[in-house]
Amino acid sequence: MTNNFSRPTGPLASSGPLAGVRILEIAGVGPVPHAAMLLADMGADVVQIGRHGSTAELHGGYKQHVARGRTIIETDLKDPTEVAHVLTLVEKADVLIEGFRPGVAERLGLGPDECATRNPGLIYARMTGWGQAGPAAKRGGHDINYLAMTGHLHAMARNGERPQAPLNLVGDFGGGSMFLVVGILAALFERVHSATGQTIDAAMVDGASVLGHMIWALRGAGQWNDTPGTNMLDGGYPFYDTYETSDGRYMAVGALEPQFFAELVQGLGLDPTVVPGRFETERWDEMREIFTTTFMTRTRDEWARIFEPLDACVSPVLDYDEATDDQHLIARGTLIELNGITQPAPAPRFSRTPSPVPRFGSPQRRAFSDVWIEPVRD
Repeated sequence: MTNNFSRPTGPLASSGPLAGVRILEIAGVGPVPHAAMLLADMGADVVQIGRHGSTAELHGGYKQHVARGRTIIETDLKDPTEVAHVLTLVEKADVLIEGFRPGVAERLGLGPDECATRNPGLIYARMTGWGQAGPAAKRGGHDINYLAMTGHLHAMARNGERPQAPLNLVGDFGGGSMFLVVGILAALFERVHSATGQTIDAAMVDGASVLGHMIWALRGAGQWNDTPGTNMLDGGYPFYDTYETSDGRYMAVGALEPQFFAELVQGLGLDPTVVPGRFETERWDEMREIFTTTFMTRTRDEWARIFEPLDACVSPVLDYDEATDDQHLIARGTLIELNGITQPAPAPRFSRTPSPVPRFGSPQRRAFSDVWIEPVRD
């Protein structure tokens, strides 16, 4: 059987908690390459199977940076001969990740049953928007659609305004790649005991729904209503919101707890006896007006300096350029530079098996015979 956690040795040895784990990634978009990148960041040996010409697209494009840490092989999955070559890698892999619509992998001859026949220990991880079954399973979709159907997008609005899409961080990556990675790691752990692989059905609509567990719990307890912009975490509370400053920039305020609220009032230089109480809800419009007017008296950076020594949960709203200069992010190494491009560093951090420094995306074409030359079977 596959030796799941053997550590490679020699000049190609990797580091990180997933060193020795072999992953076959069928090239896709959104959460599939993101999940593969996260696994590669943790030391897994990830081989991406892309279509002919795909490596040329990596030169100078954003995909080159998402492809960091992987070996890339070009192939034509509509050619049975080349599918047979892919299956030879399946025999040596611990995990296969694919993001086709339901049924496509089976038609190509790369479905979970075909792969399990070649490698009973394989973890076959499937990433879709709507899941492998259900009325919408074969429909297209994007992050905004999954959020719309889970109720989350409705909640992401100001009172009386239209919902605002939160980039594609919640559906694609929070609900998609993160849950895919969790599923893969759980299946790898279970395989240690069973010596048998399994198929993972990861759907962005499912993961995005789970991310909203706290909101559903608040709603069930009567502490959340369906009118956007009137609740604790959606800008309804005047002490959990953003405020414009005199230079047209913004400060973020998250002073939910009483000790943080007291520090907020202190930092703003306000008389605590004049500011309405935290839960005098009938005076929240008055409180919001006081905060709005006060924040407009200074620039964002002036307020940042005032609040820096205070524990008020008040932060400047930075753009991406400014984030690269933030002293906390610099101290932690949260951002790194690869080939002159700023990128997020691997996360989380491991004390005993630290993640390797990511390799820049390798756009060269590799032959099947050059990959995983040494078998991993006992």
